Amino acid sequence: MRTIPPALAAHLGGDATTTCNAWRLTRRDGVVQGFTDHDRDLFFASTVFSAASGFLASDGEEEQGFSASASDVAGGCSSEAMNAADLAAGRYDGAVVELFCVNWADPTQHVLLSVREVGEVTRAGDKFTAELRSRANRLDQPQGRLYNRRCDASLGDSRCGVNLAPYRGTGTILAMEDRSHLVVGGLGASATGFFDRGVLTLTSGDSAEVEAHVREADGTARLTLWLPLERAVSAGESFSITAGCDKSFATCRTRYGNGLNFRGFPHVPGSDFAYSYVDGERVHDGGALFE
Repeated sequence: MRTIPPALAAHLGGDATTTCNAWRLTRRDGVVQGFTDHDRDLFFASTVFSAASGFLASDGEEEQGFSASASDVAGGCSSEAMNAADLAAGRYDGAVVELFCVNWADPTQHVLLSVREVGEVTRAGDKFTAELRSRANRLDQPQGRLYNRRCDASLGDSRCGVNLAPYRGTGTILAMEDRSHLVVGGLGASATGFFDRGVLTLTSGDSAEVEAHVREADGTARLTLWLPLERAVSAGESFSITAGCDKSFATCRTRYGNGLNFRGFPHVPGSDFAYSYVDGERVHDGGALFE
């Protein structure tokens, strides 16, 4: 049950109020940031809540029970608040947000309204909108595994078990055609398509530690990215790259030698099987459909 401090309750019961919203955001890497929609910085709860963020909250509703409520907060990307590079790198994914109601005339009068998590973040230029989801949203997430012909593990994770060391490479940016196409060097004689669906990580320059997913590798000289980079990169910047996987049983078995640990179900009948009929040529005995 939420308890409003007596001083704040008396203020809210008056004829005029001087309240505003404040958010304390704690990222998964431990970084703590404070924001407010007031026109000057506030300090309380051992946190500085910055007014330079330009944050604006939408209306929110609270309901009894386990319903998953949500609200939005909008702001501008800036070096003082959330910058575009951190958003693109996913550093705010799953961050915990504490929403306060505070009397800006006396910040010691404040109350914690709710605790939420950052959900979907959308961007348009230098503006972003972040969805704030209640903890009950976790109850709506799919649990368990899905039966699928393709693998549902991430290459190299604990479920996959592949040692990625032999499948990594390092190189240098030679030129940037545009933010989705890079001309690179230093990857040696890897086969065409070896780094398709891989992950490129910049290791120098202002974009160090920024990751990008590779859509297609034209040999070892040109990389096409799924999404454009947030900023231009310069010739000479270095990177590391990890080979990708199309999640098929054939790739798992032949390229990575990991067929015994495949996390998909390659012999599960497809949806077209439900429309099939007995034709006298196939034996429907529950055996493998593919050898």
